[in-house]
Amino acid sequence: MSVFAEADKKVEEKIIEEDVEKGGELLFCGGTNWDTLGRKGPTDGNLISPTRLRPLIGVNIRFVAAGCVSCHCVALDVEGRVYTWGRNEKGQLGHGDMIQRDRPTVISGLSKHKIMKAGAGRAHTVVVTNDGKSFAFGWNKHGQCGTGSAKNEFEQSPVSSQVSEVTNVVCGGDFTVWLSSVEGSSILTAGLPQYGQLGHGTDNEYNTKDSSVKLAYEAQPRPKPIAAFAGKTVVKVACGTNHTVAVDSKGFVYTWGYGGYGRLGHREQKDEWTPRVVDVFQRQNILPPNAVVAAGALNCAVTAGGGQMYMWGKIKSTGDDWMYPKPLMDLSGWNIRCMDSGATHNFVGADQSCISWGHSQNGELGYGPKGPKSSANPKKVDSLEGMHVMSVACGSAYSMVVVDRTNVGDKLDQLDVYDGKASEEEPKAKSPAPKKGGAKASSNKRKKSKDSSDSDNEDDESDDGGSENGSDDDENGHVEETKRGGGRGGRGNGAKKAVAGKGTGRGRGRPPSAEKKSTQPRGGGTGGKRGRPRKS
Repeated sequence: MSVFAEADKKVEEKIIEEDVEKGGELLFCGGTNWDTLGRKGPTDGNLISPTRLRPLIGVNIRFVAAGCVSCHCVALDVEGRVYTWGRNEKGQLGHGDMIQRDRPTVISGLSKHKIMKAGAGRAHTVVVTNDGKSFAFGWNKHGQCGTGSAKNEFEQSPVSSQVSEVTNVVCGGDFTVWLSSVEGSSILTAGLPQYGQLGHGTDNEYNTKDSSVKLAYEAQPRPKPIAAFAGKTVVKVACGTNHTVAVDSKGFVYTWGYGGYGRLGHREQKDEWTPRVVDVFQRQNILPPNAVVAAGALNCAVTAGGGQMYMWGKIKSTGDDWMYPKPLMDLSGWNIRCMDSGATHNFVGADQSCISWGHSQNGELGYGPKGPKSSANPKKVDSLEGMHVMSVACGSAYSMVVVDRTNVGDKLDQLDVYDGKASEEEPKAKSPAPKKGGAKASSNKRKKSKDSSDSDNEDDESDDGGSENGSDDDENGHVEETKRGGGRGGRGNGAKKAVAGKGTGRGRGRPPSAEKKSTQPRGGGTGGKRGRPRKS
């Protein structure tokens, strides 16, 4: 084992030990109308400020999981219990039914196991136990549950995945990536192979009929090690809708899958069917053991030495895409502990601050009624200032933050509390009364925004059969339909068509120009430390 791997293991063990002992309070902001979240429909019921969830008040949450196209939430407490809530049309909540739940609910089918890690896809969820087993539930049309079969399209209760000695799991839109301690099989994938996101050198494309031009992609239900990593050990991984970024034990960064908008960081927009080294880090930086790795629908991010965060892909609604990793100067010098990206927004926990930015449709940036709706540049979430953020997760149009209750005084008591609507199995509950010391409960009900039709993730209809293969075209730049059938010669050749589609994908939710000035972080422009959010 290399020095890097040993150090990384010690860091991971320390993080797990600290989080298991302490846990924290889960806070939520963003859309709660799960039926229409990410789709055309009402956008009421938004929580525009970080809000406590009544069923989890006082519960020690150590980890939260979501995905950039997910409309359901996963939270793990220090006892190893799993709480899920949100959309459940494919059984992705794991409660043995398809009943939507607004309130976090413990999965009874996992009560005999202690769950340490979790990942959430478009409509499936995968968890890892403390003894290295993996269970999955939800949509399994493409084999993303890793059971070895896609015969059961919906797994409403936890089923065992065909992997062993699992250390971590993350989910793309319709595929799953497991990290394992098995020698020679440190990373395994299963699910939808479109765009080569499984890393096995193929997209398994075929014609549905000899006389038809309609294309489909053969499901890959059996988790398979990525051959390109034979002899290497993958220690960190993150997934976007249809792309993956990973770091090996020597600190090299690899990406593969859909390449539109430069989200793979290779200075071009080709799809990559096998892992490819990101040359910027090969030449300039070796990632430290405590590096943070994240991926959103349109981008990737990693933290490198010297307190610097690098991002690439589509970073803002306007302007050029970043075709290769560049430092995000606004966050230069911050001690970034955790980060996640959603469809069009980002959340970071650093020092004693919580920082967010991006385009917001449902209040997922958490700026509150007096703050801007969106922010092109990183901006501190004022109501969480002074709190130690332990874990963050971004869904399609919502965010979850776990904060340490130590030394926060009465700050948590000043936040709103959300009861949530009762599920179909329960009697309807009355709406909570406004809480003293915080914003009025009515402030959580936002009127339908004028630009709601511009949402990047409103076409989550692939989740409902709108797309044969479950791909979310809008998250991938709204260009995939024009490139299907290409890319048969190893690395996909959809680059030109991706360029042609650039800038035409529904405007990417461009924020109103009037908000630009108000969204700048205190301290001025974007150059170096002057442009980063200033600490109090």
